[in-house]
Amino acid sequence: MLEHKTTKRFGWHRWVVLALLIGMGVVAGMYPANSPHIQLPAENVSGPYFNVLGQDFYLTNTIIAMLAADVLLLLMAFAVRIATRKPDALPKGIAGAVEALLEGLYNLTQSTAGKWAKAIFPYFATITLMVLVWNWMELIPGVDSLGKFDHHHIPEGVHCEEIHIFGLENVIGVGGEAECAKGVIPFVRVASTDLNFTLALAVIAVVMVQVMGVRALGLSYFTKFFNVKTLFSVPIFGVIDFAVGLLELVGEFAKILSFSFRLFGNIFAGSVLLFVIGSLLPYAQSGFLMLEFFVGLIQAIVFGMLAMTFMAQATISHHAEEHGEEHH
Repeated sequence: MLEHKTTKRFGWHRWVVLALLIGMGVVAGMYPANSPHIQLPAENVSGPYFNVLGQDFYLTNTIIAMLAADVLLLLMAFAVRIATRKPDALPKGIAGAVEALLEGLYNLTQSTAGKWAKAIFPYFATITLMVLVWNWMELIPGVDSLGKFDHHHIPEGVHCEEIHIFGLENVIGVGGEAECAKGVIPFVRVASTDLNFTLALAVIAVVMVQVMGVRALGLSYFTKFFNVKTLFSVPIFGVIDFAVGLLELVGEFAKILSFSFRLFGNIFAGSVLLFVIGSLLPYAQSGFLMLEFFVGLIQAIVFGMLAMTFMAQATISHHAEEHGEEHH
């Protein structure tokens, strides 16, 4: 028998990663660590561009992140389309990963929604992919860290000096004052850290739940919230059914709060964690980036799965459930 000698093979990718880690440490050591400026509202990058009812509208850094996420999703769609153009083509790389993810999401939808899987799946997949790209944007270098200097954020009594690094305007403190870092507004901020975006996405998800319910059951779907059929025929139990319907209506609005604050809280907390670790221990930030990778993935899947499950439940007749329970 021929014996094949095995040798260890060191690919060039690991050397690139090692060089980036060393470079990060060198750059972090060149400049003093500054305290990050953290705020909930999105920062205005430029504007105002127009005025509606006395309200000025600006271009914020979270809007830029949303537009960048849209471009990334379109590029992913084109990549999958090109890779699967031939019937016998086997997608590889990013196209293969996206196709595998979509196949898993469709199987999950089919096992939950049954015959309504084809109608629900596009919304489920779109929401999941959008939230996933939003969440993972904080892993891109420069997001939440590269920005412009704003004089309004400098505390009184602190003297700062402007410098230019790679053609970009930045700020340093005279005498090493860390408060000057509060004057930097990032050009791109993760959209999931803006409550406006998570709230808007939650409203869209809950509205689509109602749309799927009407498509499946017609106008009788709304008897789930306003159940007056037994209000007079069975006075006591009819009042209870009517009250339960009102609670169901309140629960629909509660879903909006649950959707929006769950996603916003987890991703915003992750961004704050990266800010703090980056200012205290820049060398250790890489490990927390891997943590945020999994947190972003889990939150995207949870958001999409909850929306898909609520859509699937909306297609089931409330009266059919009652008859099924009586039969058992």
